[in-house]
Amino acid sequence: MSFGPPPSIYTQSALAADTARKRRRTKLLGAVAVVVALLVLAGGGWFLASGDDAAPVDAKGPVVQSPDAIRETTEKVPGSPEGQLMIEHDEENLAKTNDASPRYAPGTWATDKVMVKGVASRLEGYNIALDADEKAWTLKLDGHLCATSRHVTADGRTAVVIQPPRPKGSDKDGVCDQVVFVDLNTGKKLWQKQMPAANSAFVTNTNLTLTKGVVAVAWGQGSVAYDMRTGTKLWNSALGDECQDKAFAGGRALLALRSCGALPDVRFQVQKVDPRTGKPLWTYRVSSGIQTVYLPSADPPVLALAAGDSTVTDVITLDGQGKYRTTIPLDDYDAKCGERYFGMSFFGEYENCDGIVVGRTQAYILSKENIATGEPSDWIVAFDLATGKTAGKFEGRELQKVYPLRMSGDDLLIYRRGAGAVAPAAVVRWNPRTDRETPLLLFTLPEDDDSELSDPEQSDILYQYGRAFFGKRELVHDDKYPTDPALMAVAIGSAGLKH
Repeated sequence: MSFGPPPSIYTQSALAADTARKRRRTKLLGAVAVVVALLVLAGGGWFLASGDDAAPVDAKGPVVQSPDAIRETTEKVPGSPEGQLMIEHDEENLAKTNDASPRYAPGTWATDKVMVKGVASRLEGYNIALDADEKAWTLKLDGHLCATSRHVTADGRTAVVIQPPRPKGSDKDGVCDQVVFVDLNTGKKLWQKQMPAANSAFVTNTNLTLTKGVVAVAWGQGSVAYDMRTGTKLWNSALGDECQDKAFAGGRALLALRSCGALPDVRFQVQKVDPRTGKPLWTYRVSSGIQTVYLPSADPPVLALAAGDSTVTDVITLDGQGKYRTTIPLDDYDAKCGERYFGMSFFGEYENCDGIVVGRTQAYILSKENIATGEPSDWIVAFDLATGKTAGKFEGRELQKVYPLRMSGDDLLIYRRGAGAVAPAAVVRWNPRTDRETPLLLFTLPEDDDSELSDPEQSDILYQYGRAFFGKRELVHDDKYPTDPALMAVAIGSAGLKH
């Protein structure tokens, strides 16, 4: 699949852009004022009842990571949970894009200095400062984004795969065969490499991940790994073997999902791989009859299995040697694997399951939304990775959907959607051992864009360094205001943060 030629980066009149921005900002600031008023009326009692300013019970203090390790941060409780708008960035000239062909914007990352958004054939960094709304840098790529990874190194680097433009009908038309390694803080391209034997790598099957010191890419008919520091190729596989690398999961370790045989009798294996050599350390053979396998966690190893169709039905946990531990049936739970981009597997989705977060000893899984009654996904259950038994439940609130974001030490970060004037949106920290909830950030999002920004199937939702970040993945123009730019990225920071 080819995106076609990269769209030009158009310049719209400052007047039109400012008009759209002011229209949204007036609504947003008005809503923030309502939230602040509610907090004042509450007299702080809600925070005292729900919050816990102490560090997590099992926390051992900040872990010092090497620069090339995959970042794991533990969030502190800010001086004030009151949220303030920091970044509100628009993408322009969408009226020139066909309604049936949205402008894709895969990838959202954040450091303590910038928010970075991928869009079309470029990366953009935005300064983190209250209401600065300034672009820090733009990195024009040599083609459209094909695959991104959620992982960032401890010193703020990540990788993307791009699709250079080629002549229509040529052997390389639509091929995604360039890996780019980027410093997110500066926007500097650190290296760019062409993937070997990657003529079958496209936006629909290219999967990218990072583990300590290594960037790895798989596309179902081949794979390759690079040294982060130098860009040197460490190892690669190609056609010929009965089993092929379909996807990787990274972070603390490197897992490979391998598909064996041909349709309709495809079988799957999961291997733990030595990142520097590509040699398998162990192999787990998935039961036959499984349609799709996702890899929400490499360490501890956790698999999400779809039996019969593309909907995940079970979560399987393995021990450190790749031995089966337990099965968690998902009768009442929603893993949200492969649901981005309307169920199409674009941009490397095999380790992105938005309904699951995996900690050291537990998996946190979102409840299903009740389609019949319209009741939202308002609870998250902790499951013991060794036994599969429930180990705690986060109770949501009426009309406010919740989504697990990531681990913060031994606690879970949760995003809770707002309910209009009734209640603000929030990022909270949940301690499953004590069942205590601590509010980290309370805020409202632009009213016209709230449903998209708050939906993990449509937008990336991050929380890093005391700030909440929202980045849309698809951009189309507003029929009511076709010449207006579209809101693409929003960041909210705490009034208690120092900038």
